[in-house]
Amino acid sequence: MAFDMREFILNKDVPVPLYYQFKQILLEKITSGALAESECLPTEMTFVSMLGISRSTVRQAFHDLVNEGWLTREKGKGTFVRKPKIDEGFFLKLDSFNQEMRLKGLEPGTQVLNQARVAGRPEINRQLSLPGEAALLYLCRLRKADGEPVVYLETWLPFEPVQALLSEDFTTRSLYDALEERYNWRVERAVRKIEAVGATAREAKFLGLKSGAPICLVRSTAYLEDGTPIEHSIARYRGDRNQFTVELIRK
Repeated sequence: MAFDMREFILNKDVPVPLYYQFKQILLEKITSGALAESECLPTEMTFVSMLGISRSTVRQAFHDLVNEGWLTREKGKGTFVRKPKIDEGFFLKLDSFNQEMRLKGLEPGTQVLNQARVAGRPEINRQLSLPGEAALLYLCRLRKADGEPVVYLETWLPFEPVQALLSEDFTTRSLYDALEERYNWRVERAVRKIEAVGATAREAKFLGLKSGAPICLVRSTAYLEDGTPIEHSIARYRGDRNQFTVELIRK
C-alpha cells in the first residue's frame, strides 16, 4: 500500500492519548484489509516526520500492536503486518475444534493423516485405565483455520468399544459428535496439561514451521459422564498462531 499520511488524522485537543489515536487508525487499516498481511510499515521516524508526533508516541502504538499480535518486528528489516493469534478457549469449555473456529469467524478444516487399530502403548493405556496389551484406535489429524495448519493432533481411544469409528470420515466429522451419535456417550470433562516444546521434524513439516520452532504441547484425557476415560490426545499447537485463555475465579 502507498501510505497516504493524510488519512492519519490525530486530534491534539481531545483527552485521548495520541498514541492510542494512532494505534486505532493502524488497527482499522489492518482489520479492514487496507494493510495486507506481511506488508512492511514505514519507519518510526517517517511517521514522526510526516505526522508531527513524538517517536515515543509511534513506539507505544507499535508496541501495543505487537503484543496484541497485529504486528511483528524483525531486527534490521522493519515492522510488518501479521495475522493475530487464534485465541484458543478450550481451557474454559469443551467445544469441538470446528465449533471454536466458526465462533471466531474462521473456516475449519481437517486432514486425516492416520486412522487405524494399533497395539497398546503403556503410557497411553494408563491414561485410559486399560490393560497394557489392550488395542487402541489411533487417529492423527492436521487441523486448519482458513486453510492454514494450526494444530497437529494425535488421539487414542480404547479400540474394542469404538472400533466402528475406523470407518468414520473425520475430515468433516467431530469425534465427540460421533461418540454421542453412535454410542450415546457424552464427554463430560477433560484434564489438560500444557507445556512449551520444540517441534520435531515431522511436526514442523505438517505445521509449516522450521524444525525446533516453539509449539504448545497439550496433553488431554477426556471422561464420560460416569467418569470413564474415553480419549487421550496430544495436540501440538503452532506457537506463532495460537494463544490460550484461562479464567481464574477466586472462591
